[in-house]
Amino acid sequence: MSETDKKPIDFMGFRKIASVLSIALVVISVALLAVRGLNFGLDFTGGTSVELEYRQAPVLDEIRSKLTAAGYEQFVVQNFGADTTVLVRMAEASNDELAPEILALLIADGAELDLVSSEFVGSQVGDELKEDSGLGLLIALAVVLIYVGMRFQFKFGIASVVPLAHDVLIVLGIFALFQWTFDLSVLAALLAVIGYSLNDTIVVADRIRENFRTLREGDSEHVINHSIHQTISRTINTSGTTLVVLLALFFMGGEAINNFSIALIIGVVVGTYSSIYVSANLLVALGVDRQDLMVPAKEGLAGSEAEENEEPPEWLNRM
Repeated sequence: MSETDKKPIDFMGFRKIASVLSIALVVISVALLAVRGLNFGLDFTGGTSVELEYRQAPVLDEIRSKLTAAGYEQFVVQNFGADTTVLVRMAEASNDELAPEILALLIADGAELDLVSSEFVGSQVGDELKEDSGLGLLIALAVVLIYVGMRFQFKFGIASVVPLAHDVLIVLGIFALFQWTFDLSVLAALLAVIGYSLNDTIVVADRIRENFRTLREGDSEHVINHSIHQTISRTINTSGTTLVVLLALFFMGGEAINNFSIALIIGVVVGTYSSIYVSANLLVALGVDRQDLMVPAKEGLAGSEAEENEEPPEWLNRM
């Protein structure tokens, strides 16, 4: 039995349940963002940045343990350019004693290091970064809408942008729920989620467009079910292999990229779901049909008559 003869899974039979689930998740996410808000990292809130140069590459977890034992709470420790260069970012306001205190704390056990620089980043810079990052996400969604609308059809543009906003809001809602730190690495993960989810959605949309032009029987739901059925194995394989890599990053990549990995893991799972249900669901709700995707015929000709009477290219006439 060929793939085209197999009865497709009735994905659209669950579209009402999926609609309720998606709306509930988005509403809850928006409520969490409004009530709890995001736990912005030092990239957005400002603080003091202390750069240290070690003689030998240190263990970052040991540095974090020493700072925690000394009573420091909000800080980020990461390598900066080289294994021997360490950047310590703290929420405390800049003062003349902070950098020497950190230096004295870290050399207490005999470690050899030097203080390279110490500077303070004000909250005003953090506020500007919040505005710019939010604007960047909106611009990305707008560009996607224009691109998909030009490549396919405007209804497909709407059905591509709404799932992307759906994915981003759910990731942000989960970060607000658990108060995980939201920093520039998580912002980068959100942009990656948009790209990943869009790729999945485009694959399904392309197959839907093709099937609307080739399948002569069945309504819109039948064509969309058939299209998702044809692409589901590719979607699952892609998502599965991506998750394997992300889980490896989460468990073995270290604390510096934990939140980045978490954001991408959530984004891949939600993005896979939205490319199947949110996007296709919207196409059904918007009433997409064959007429929306028909290739325009030459003036004075219609349908197959246009194709039959189309003149062959000049190079073929010379053969």
